[in-house]
Amino acid sequence: MFDRLISYLDSVRARDPAPRSRWEILLYPGVLALGLHRIAHWLFQARLYFLARFVNHLSRLLTAIDIHPGATIGRNLFIDHGFTVIGETAEIGDDVTIYQCVTLGGTNPTNGKGGKRHPTLEDNVIIGSGAQIIGPIVVGARARVGANAVVTDDVPAGATMVGLKARSTLVPAEEWIKEFIPYGTPCDDPPCDDEGRPRRDCVEKLESELASLRDEVAAMKALLADRGEPLEDEAPLKSGTED
Repeated sequence: MFDRLISYLDSVRARDPAPRSRWEILLYPGVLALGLHRIAHWLFQARLYFLARFVNHLSRLLTAIDIHPGATIGRNLFIDHGFTVIGETAEIGDDVTIYQCVTLGGTNPTNGKGGKRHPTLEDNVIIGSGAQIIGPIVVGARARVGANAVVTDDVPAGATMVGLKARSTLVPAEEWIKEFIPYGTPCDDPPCDDEGRPRRDCVEKLESELASLRDEVAAMKALLADRGEPLEDEAPLKSGTED
């Protein structure tokens, strides 16, 4: 159990650059809400509905996050900041990230009976702040939902949903991956080091590209000079590290 807790805290730290230690993460409202939900869900499955609701209301009072005791949640859910609502029949997979003010809402059954009426988020989904995911839809694995999007239809695995309901757009993830990477999301080639400074290899790459451009400009000037064509006065190129 202790190893699972450490693994969970490390998964949060990998997605959030703010905490300086695991102890700090333990104070996150999303972490507390998830821990209390585990208790409430166990009581709910045992048909101790009043006690489950009591724990749910206590959690909401302490964290401003409302997770229905019946919701099914996988490993390593990270709710950043809070103010989130997760409905009774919602299902959340592993390693899902939800930013603030998100609603996993349900539809009102026309027959008056309950049933699957809340969304399903598969593994490694990212939900942007303010997004509203409504109804028994499926957000596929590794999909991303942009901030303030209203989603009422399935989102295919690996795709990105952006925009409001009236103009919602589905695009392949590779077309938006550089446009929509929430802070703290791990990536293979971060542009900055741990202290927020540009990485040395990135600077060296830029210097190399600048040197190549200088060589191309010099070659073009030489070609124009051989042709006897006049050259315009140009300011010399400088690198970002030169005074």
